[in-house]
Amino acid sequence: MAPDYKTLLLAIGLSGMCLAATLFASWLSARVERFLLSWAVGIGFIVLAVAAYGLYVERPDPVLGCLYFALQFAGFAFIYGAAYRFRTASPGRHRIAFVFLLCMAPSAPFLLMGLSGIAFIVFNLLVAVLLALTACEYWKGREEAPLPLTGIFLLYMLTAASFLLCAGMLVKARAWVLAGAPNNWAEDLNLVMAIIGITGIGAMSLALNQWRIAGSNRRAAMTDALTGLLNRRALFDRYGEDPVGPYAAVIAFDLDNFKAVNDRHGHAAGDAVLRVFARVLMENMPTAAIAARLGGEEFALVLDRTPPDRAAHAAESIRIAFAAEPIVVSGIALTCTVSAGVAHAGNEPLSFDALLAVADKALYASKQEGRNRVSASREMRRTA
Repeated sequence: MAPDYKTLLLAIGLSGMCLAATLFASWLSARVERFLLSWAVGIGFIVLAVAAYGLYVERPDPVLGCLYFALQFAGFAFIYGAAYRFRTASPGRHRIAFVFLLCMAPSAPFLLMGLSGIAFIVFNLLVAVLLALTACEYWKGREEAPLPLTGIFLLYMLTAASFLLCAGMLVKARAWVLAGAPNNWAEDLNLVMAIIGITGIGAMSLALNQWRIAGSNRRAAMTDALTGLLNRRALFDRYGEDPVGPYAAVIAFDLDNFKAVNDRHGHAAGDAVLRVFARVLMENMPTAAIAARLGGEEFALVLDRTPPDRAAHAAESIRIAFAAEPIVVSGIALTCTVSAGVAHAGNEPLSFDALLAVADKALYASKQEGRNRVSASREMRRTA
């Protein structure tokens, strides 16, 4: 084996070990993104495969060759499984096992029969397919982060192309039986591409994982944990103090006699009522409306470019749907209602905070008039 070839193999092994250790440490720090663990295991198998290949180059024994094939296929199967898990959040264990067995079955027998050239052709083709499938998983999920995921897709496809090139060189030379390991310029290029792929994909994927964690933390800070709706901070961050769009409407909701539910049936029952109302709100609100829990039993719905009568109709539909919704807690059936206040901006430049305050005044009127009703602000009644 030429010194340069040994150096390339050593470089792949060292870069793979560093990446596997980094991925494993990243997974240990959170233990949430399980695809990192699958990927670390896959890279670990690749490192072992490089070591086995180094031994095979020195002594081309069919058993060593089969071990190399098995370690490589296991590594790429886990890497494919990591990509699948990254996109779908599903474990994909059966996929990993199926892919590994599907690759070993048509390749290893040729080595044992002495047809090493054919074995390496099949091996290179199967690895290329596995890498292309891995690339497709990232391509399917590219909407999450278009730039880094497109880069990862391209690196996987380029690495797959280098394996195809290795297979093509053996076919062109009609090398059905080899005296040792394949040795041509395509193999050297493949090793270089492997180093670039491990380094580039590793760097981009770790950055992408940090971006995903930051995004998850950001969403958690903006989401009400109990109902899954936006929280007050998220709603005000979205609209700020700038004027809302023309003809926007805000509906303020407040569950009737909610404190009595907590006092009589406990906070678990109160939480169940809040979750049910959040679901009813999401199921009955107009398309593209923004729903949020402001705190306690208070909710808000923001509608862009909505006529006053349509905003009032939306509030009434939600009120009726919630009153008719059966809520059973610990075998006890609860009947709950909600009051609402509707405010409409018209064509006046009005801040979201001011419009919400107008909706709160209308909500207070609903409470004063007996609850379980929808009231429109006076300004809205004059423009309706």
